[in-house]
Amino acid sequence: MKKLLLGVMAMIAIGFTACTNKQAPADSQQTDVEAAVSEITSALSEQIEAQDANKFQEVLATVQEKIKEYIAQNPEAAKEYVTQVQNFLKDNADKIKAFVGDNEAINTTISALTAAPADAIVSGLSAAVDGIDAAGEAAQQAVEDKAQEISDAAKDKANDAIDDAANKAKETLGIK
Repeated sequence: MKKLLLGVMAMIAIGFTACTNKQAPADSQQTDVEAAVSEITSALSEQIEAQDANKFQEVLATVQEKIKEYIAQNPEAAKEYVTQVQNFLKDNADKIKAFVGDNEAINTTISALTAAPADAIVSGLSAAVDGIDAAGEAAQQAVEDKAQEISDAAKDKANDAIDDAANKAKETLGIK
């Protein structure tokens, strides 16, 4: 009876461990997004306080790269990241506008990040990344096709040269 009870308890413990481990990656991803948002909003705040438009633009470029990174790993995390960055930019819009002024590059980047819902931004960037991947694959296929074409043409020329040389050798020897 004790062995049966210990066996059942062991199975329950394994079940809890398995369930807990399945949620760890999601929790880890959420923690990663929160850390990334905290880091980027801190960097943006520093540049707002310093009123350094060039550095602010560099930080915005980092935001875009991080979004692309999250899209590749986990689109849901990308949406969360975009949403939180959007909220920060909207909450600090007046401060940003005060030192950025009419800087077209920064204003365009901010508009691109805040004008659409996070879902639309992530979907748009995903489509762009997929398009780039497809274009890269098409270019690679075109290069491979051209290389094969050149190889075939070189083989044909080599075979023709061999045939010509053989025919001239036959003529020289008087063989037909």
